[in-house]
Amino acid sequence: MSDDFSLGAQIGILIALLILSAFFSSSETALMSINRYRLRHRARSGHRGAQLAEALLKRPDRVIGLILLGNNLTHILAASLTTLIAVRHWGEHSVAVAALGLTVIILIFAEVMPKTAAAINPEKIAYPAAFIYYPLLKLIYPVIWMLNGISNGLLWLIGIRVRDGYQHHLTQEELRAVLTDPGTRIPRKRQQMMTRILDLENITVEDVMVPRADVVGIDLAQDWEDILRQIQNTPYTRMPVFSDELDNLQGVVHLRSVVRDLAHGRLERDALARSLKEPYFVHEGTSLNRQLFHFQNEKQRLALVVDEYGDVQGLVTLEDILEEIVGDFTSDPADLARDVHPQRDGTFVVNGSANIRDLNRTMGWELPVDGAKTLNGLIVNYLESIPEPGTGLKLSGYPIEILNVTDNIVKTVRIHPRKNS
Repeated sequence: MSDDFSLGAQIGILIALLILSAFFSSSETALMSINRYRLRHRARSGHRGAQLAEALLKRPDRVIGLILLGNNLTHILAASLTTLIAVRHWGEHSVAVAALGLTVIILIFAEVMPKTAAAINPEKIAYPAAFIYYPLLKLIYPVIWMLNGISNGLLWLIGIRVRDGYQHHLTQEELRAVLTDPGTRIPRKRQQMMTRILDLENITVEDVMVPRADVVGIDLAQDWEDILRQIQNTPYTRMPVFSDELDNLQGVVHLRSVVRDLAHGRLERDALARSLKEPYFVHEGTSLNRQLFHFQNEKQRLALVVDEYGDVQGLVTLEDILEEIVGDFTSDPADLARDVHPQRDGTFVVNGSANIRDLNRTMGWELPVDGAKTLNGLIVNYLESIPEPGTGLKLSGYPIEILNVTDNIVKTVRIHPRKNS
């Protein structure tokens, strides 16, 4: 009877050791695989388990040392107890069989199963485990300090600096991968906005500016009545003011400063000249993220874009940069209608002067944006010659047919929808 009781007690202790080993194994995997940024968010929100887990993971070598110490002790005790049971009850010849059986049991129930469960749901295990490990680490800290000192010293001898691996910083490309991960809970539109913010440093002012030929401004060489009519009908709040040509820039007018005189019929050339502000110039190669900060620091919303020789190449506004992030919100839908003409057969007749970035953004296309800025420039650069009407080509999977070429400029093309392969 006593032998039966003794065997039952020993098996009970063995089962308890296996459960303890499963806890150590699962908590190790959970703590090491938990999303550090979600953990930080939960900790900042006041979740006590997350706060303790974050504190433990500031020195992962210590918590790993604690877990491995506990896990190895349980394995050694379990092996010793299994040997004792085998020898006492079945003889020495059964030790090898018992050891093999224990190995299989440990692998399945104390390693593979708990670690798999922890990898799938790390937070459910890591947070409760942190309540146990945090005080336990303080209790046996001298032992853990000694073990880590020896192991870290040996790692130092082979060129591995433990402290160098504690910081977890995301690179830009890693952050992009996180944002575009299909499993993320961020809405699609917000994903696109955040990835566009990352792209701002790769896009220059030249890519989004209004080309010189399309800049709408006030020409002081015109009749005064024509100027007044232009001011009354313009959809813009800020306009460059020049004489004869854009290079003879006089300044920039904010129409809010002249609207009162205009309403009372008192606006004269002198009043318009007094309301002009110094033009703000930027280089065409300035990246959009830098230009966004320049607009903020200079308290500006409009800039004239110049090349390396100081010649005005176009105009860029704060809205142009913001549209690169959030998409079109200031553009008139008629702008797209002037450039893109849908056909009944599903194709699109597009003006060669259309901006490629605008086409990609509004039509959802993926035409190359690395070189030329307009569709005409893209086609000419690709063919390395001026095409004849009827010429066909394929750009990024889009079949394109040249419809009209005038004065060595591709005026209109037909673009077929890209077929998904």
